[in-house]
This record gives sequence, C-alpha cells and structure tokens, in this order.
Amino acid sequence: MSETTTAARPPEPDFSAITDEELRAYRDAENRFRASGAARTILGEPHAGAAIDWQEIALPGRDLPVRVYRPAPKGDGEAAARAGLPLVVHVHGGGFVGTAVQCDWTNSHLAARLPALVVSVEHRLLSPGSPLANAADDGWDVLQHVVRHAAQWGVDPARAAVFGESCGALISALTAIRAREAGVELKAQVLVNPAIDVTETMLDYPSIAEYACSQAPNLPQLRLIQRLAVPPGTDASALSPLYADDLSGLAPALVVVPTHDPVADHGRRYAERLREAGSLVRLSEYPGAKHAFLAMPGVEPQAEAAQAEILAFLRTALAG
Repeated sequence: MSETTTAARPPEPDFSAITDEELRAYRDAENRFRASGAARTILGEPHAGAAIDWQEIALPGRDLPVRVYRPAPKGDGEAAARAGLPLVVHVHGGGFVGTAVQCDWTNSHLAARLPALVVSVEHRLLSPGSPLANAADDGWDVLQHVVRHAAQWGVDPARAAVFGESCGALISALTAIRAREAGVELKAQVLVNPAIDVTETMLDYPSIAEYACSQAPNLPQLRLIQRLAVPPGTDASALSPLYADDLSGLAPALVVVPTHDPVADHGRRYAERLREAGSLVRLSEYPGAKHAFLAMPGVEPQAEAAQAEILAFLRTALAG
C-alpha cells in the first residue's frame, strides 16, 4: 500500500440511506484523501525520527497489512541496541472508513520518543459481510503474532501495550480482555474517544443526545456503525467491552475522553466499570475537544497535550 500525493476529500453521503455500493465508493475515496499529502495539514506531519513502512502479516486465513513505525537508527551501532523494544499495537478508528496512515503523527512520535515499535493494524473495515467480529480478530491476531515472533520483530514481549481510537479503542479493549484470558501479559491499554457499546443501549447516553445531532459521529453514522458491526443474530454484548462479565485483572488503562464527543459517556462509563472491577484506570478528559481530536493536530489544539499524556503514560508502563 502507498500514500498518494494529492486527493480531494469526497462529500459526506447521507448515511441514513447509503447503499452498499455507495458505502464502498465513499470509503475508498475518503481513505485516499486520508492517505494523501493534502491531508497532512489536518493529520499532522510524522516525526522525522521514525521510520515508517507497510508490512503484511500472515494470519489464519488471511494476510493483513500493518503499518510499522520504528525509531530510526542514528548510527551504525544503534540497530542492535534497538532490539528488545517495547511493543505498542495500535488500532485506528473509523468503523466503516479509516486507515492506519491517518494516525502517522501520533504513532511516529511514540516510536521515536518512547522509543518503541508501533504496529498499527489495517483491520478489516465494517461493511456488509464484514462485521465487528472480523476487526476484533484482526487486532487480537496481530498482537498474538508479534508477541509470538518477538525476536523477529525486535521487541520485548514482556513490555507490550494496546492503543486504540474510537472504534479502534473498542477493538483494543476487547484485545486486552482476550489477552488476560489467554495469559498474554499487557502492561497498558490506551483507549482514546472509545466507542465501547454496540448493543441496543449504544445511543442511550446523555452525550449522544447533546452532541450527535451537531457533530461527528452523528446519529446516522452511529446507527450505520451499529448495523454493520452487529448483524442480526449476533450477541452484541460479546462485542461490547462495557458489558463484559469480568473486567478485573486487566492491564492498567488510560481512557482519554474529549468532552464534546457524542460517545464521551461511553468512555466515562467504561472507566467506571474498570474501576468498579478493581482494574487500574485513569480517566482523562479534554474540555471542548471533539471526537477524533488526537488524529487532527492541524485543527484540534489539544491534540499535542493528549499525545504528551499518552507518551508519558506508556513510558512509565513500558519501562524496562
């Protein structure tokens, strides 16, 4: 996969009446824009101290692209010293649209400044025939793969964390639960503007009522995500970390909530549930910030502060 130099941003469709064909066309056009040079004014420039490339991971039944961020060597002798890096498995947001490229700014800074290996999962996007369970498997399977092949990737499997934004935060939260169940130790989970509930209660929060009529994700987008994420007959609670039976013993969590976000109360409630279960959690709110603010440093003034908080949290959690 490669980024394009220029691309025009497509007009937003009517999400309440979008057809499958229109959804695919919109997703492809929007992702071309997000991967373009033109989008950098919004999404930010990558850190010069990180090397970025695409790789494919062979997973059960599929090959999955991942975007890999490494601290760039500064001299001939440094490559060997950069073995045994901490690992951060990142999952971008978007649900039915999105690409790891949109998160280059934060992920490259983490790679260069922690330093760490950051592997961002180009998960299967929500679409007819590709529900949330597929994307959740992608996040979990990438973590397992890199941990199992730690020497090949140059990471220390004992210093691993997951990090997700929006729908990607949901996937990361599910991954943290699966890691505990499988005996894979994580040092941290970072959940930014998490959309953590895809059950019938997904829209039953005060922040939805306050912001979803005027800001993204709006009600039609949220309803589309819910419909694509959970096909009829699927147990939505199994894909909603908020309703997990047991949230004890999970990796320490940083939950980042922009207050002017329709799903702000998803994050607040999940932090409450983690705390009630005895898991360590820090809830950090950014007053006035909007959904996806972390990925838009060109227009969201609090993105840099949030990035700095995430960097400090992970630096402490992943210290050798």
